[in-house]
Amino acid sequence: MRKTLLLLLLILASSFSFAQFRLGLFGGIANYAGDLVDQPYIGKLTKQAFGLTGTYEFTDRIAVRASFIHGQVAGDDRYNKKDYLKLRNLNFTSNIDEFSVLAEINTFSLYEKRWTPYVFVGLGLYHFNPYTTDSAGSRVYLKPLSTEGQGIQGYATKPYNLTQLALPFGGGVKFAINDRIQLGLEVGIRKLFTDYLDDVSNNYADPSDLLRERGQQAVDLSYRADEVPGGDPKYPSKGAQRGSAKNLDWYYFTGLHLTFALGGGRSRTYAGEIYGNKKQYNCPKLKQ
Repeated sequence: MRKTLLLLLLILASSFSFAQFRLGLFGGIANYAGDLVDQPYIGKLTKQAFGLTGTYEFTDRIAVRASFIHGQVAGDDRYNKKDYLKLRNLNFTSNIDEFSVLAEINTFSLYEKRWTPYVFVGLGLYHFNPYTTDSAGSRVYLKPLSTEGQGIQGYATKPYNLTQLALPFGGGVKFAINDRIQLGLEVGIRKLFTDYLDDVSNNYADPSDLLRERGQQAVDLSYRADEVPGGDPKYPSKGAQRGSAKNLDWYYFTGLHLTFALGGGRSRTYAGEIYGNKKQYNCPKLKQ
């Protein structure tokens, strides 16, 4: 028992002696996958994302990263390839504010090699609030309109929460620029537990119910095919398909993650040579 405890203490001591804290900056793009896009990385729907990170390295390959990222996602039927989706004519935009904690694993040690693939997985908490613009160009937030009857008597769908949990995961390639600075190119995907990131999920509500409970604006913005040439001017009947609830929405960040080591830093070793902050000690050879 004492030997086991001593071994555990030695492992912990070695881990913390190796540990290092890094501050980081993330910059890149944000995209979404859901009912209002039928392809990834649509140029006109790609938005900016940026954030701050703090990474604690337990070993040269295992770390924990905490991050706050702000971005924006958007979807718009006009950029879909299928004609019936274009005629639906729905769209949304939403800011994303996310805090996450991730476990990060490197394939190689960046203190032995100059690059490594890496993966990460964790838990995130994010806030969103989808909006559109009306025919006059004014911004209108969609949740209060209950566009699919959410929260209205006679409809099973409840109002969705604007702050929810997500499961972030992804990976990339990381490079050691020098002893203190590392640069990663990564893609981080967020599995969500809602299909209302874009305010589109299920079926059309009865327009008379929307008019009575939420007003004319809810009717106008829940069905917009009448705004485009070739669109049906008649509002669909209650229960007609508006979206698809089979697959939940996603969002994802693609970008660069630049980190800076705090404190004394650690040094990389290559082929037995030592660089960086560690000193080299050259002992004289003894003559025989």
